[in-house]
Amino acid sequence: MSTSEERTRERERTESVTSALLTGGTYRGLAEQKLSPAEERFERARRTVGFVLAPLVTIVFLFVPTTLDSGQQTLAAVLLGVVVLWVCEPVPIPIGGLIGVAAIVVLGVLPADDVLEPFGSSTVFVFIGAFILAQAMLRHGLARRFAFFILAIPGVGRSTWRVIAALGFVTCVLSAFISNTATVAMLLPTAVGLLTVIAELIRGRTPEGERFDPLRLRVGIALMLVLAYGASVGGLLTPIGSPPNLIGRGLIEEATGERISFLQWTTMALPACVAMFVILVVLLILLNRPEIRKLTGVEEYVAGERAKLGRFSPAERNTLIAFTITVVLWVTPGIVALVAGNDSRAYELISDRLDEGIVAVLGAALLFVLPTNWAQRRFTLTWSEAARIDWGTVLLFGSGIIFGSLLSSTGLAERVGNGLAGALGIGSGLALTIFAVLLAILVSETTSNTASAAVVVPIVIPIALAAGVDPFTPALAATFAASFGFMLPVSTPQNAIVYGSGAVPITKMIRSGAAFDVIGAILIMLLIPLMVAAVGFS
Repeated sequence: MSTSEERTRERERTESVTSALLTGGTYRGLAEQKLSPAEERFERARRTVGFVLAPLVTIVFLFVPTTLDSGQQTLAAVLLGVVVLWVCEPVPIPIGGLIGVAAIVVLGVLPADDVLEPFGSSTVFVFIGAFILAQAMLRHGLARRFAFFILAIPGVGRSTWRVIAALGFVTCVLSAFISNTATVAMLLPTAVGLLTVIAELIRGRTPEGERFDPLRLRVGIALMLVLAYGASVGGLLTPIGSPPNLIGRGLIEEATGERISFLQWTTMALPACVAMFVILVVLLILLNRPEIRKLTGVEEYVAGERAKLGRFSPAERNTLIAFTITVVLWVTPGIVALVAGNDSRAYELISDRLDEGIVAVLGAALLFVLPTNWAQRRFTLTWSEAARIDWGTVLLFGSGIIFGSLLSSTGLAERVGNGLAGALGIGSGLALTIFAVLLAILVSETTSNTASAAVVVPIVIPIALAAGVDPFTPALAATFAASFGFMLPVSTPQNAIVYGSGAVPITKMIRSGAAFDVIGAILIMLLIPLMVAAVGFS
């Protein structure tokens, strides 16, 4: 084969991998995937079971005698059915959430306007803006350039596990000072770029005619999940790393009169964060063993590809400008909090004005006003290109926010928490800490981390006071556990963002997330009481 033919085939391979990742399809029918016979049988059975089980679970729970009022019981029944739809995927996963939202209104839990109000959440606009920025970065090659930069770091590009660990480490560090959602939105294009490069290498080693699907690679699952889960882990490190931290800290200080400084929080969180990060990397690699372990020849390949990229094109330059402005505006509130404190007037003013959703939308809007050719009125991104983002993920997380809001507003989460505490007869600090962690993780699986902290911590504190237990440790453990919930795309915004890449099947997210939920819960139960005592709070 001639050199020109080899280059043509290499370009076609690159374009096919990139185009697959550009679609961002979170749901694909069986005919749209390249499955082995065994995988196809499993997928068909899973989806068939969902058609029967979802309505059955809903109907049965509607008529089971409970102490819940009618609205709470209806909400619980619908939510159980929706969870089955999300897990089994008999219909596209975004549609499952919308079916549940419609059922809530039709069955009379609340009027439509009240149910749909949370869909206007700022987080939804973070998704839209971030996805448009990611689309531009991937389409114009900037994500690929960033990926090659990471792979060029000495030693990193020699093995897939080092690439996964490096991406996770960068995510953890950034999310300690920027919100988890913004961190993942910022790094998603680089993660997709890394997956594109590694997928090209895997495809090059795949025998001609053998099935190859860049959206079903185990290394892709590991890369995307270390991004999502790593942000949750890093977000625990500082009080400003995640909204649940600020909510939990405020409630704890109000209930106990103990002020938790920035340094005290970080000291208590550091051992747990380090342990969780190490376990996270090992767990994801073991559960999603990359198709290739050693990236032999990658350093030479990366050097050659970086040379081919040449200078920045106008589209790349404009995308980088829009991306940089967005990141600077996302980071600014965290810097102000570090300098002036997160209870200062300056922080309150800046964080209100530089809302993450508004910043994401402004950054995306720049792509439509920065020209690549002014004479021809060509701009960095066209609407037809931007419209190809994964709107399904936007709808999915919007419906997740709705269910989280309803769990709180109807009092269902509080009834469940108090009922479980009373049934279990919790009376000791250790038992209450275990209960707080498990309840926070359970609630966070079907609602946002912020909602989980806002619901669970106020449940835990009065239970502790009634039992004569210092609420500090169980409430802090609940605050940390509220940032968990790794099994479903709706559990956290970062889960939904990486799910929107199309590279993480729901079954793989559930498996990896469940394992990390269990290990993380154990670490919090063991380490937080020890660190609280070490810092001198009890």
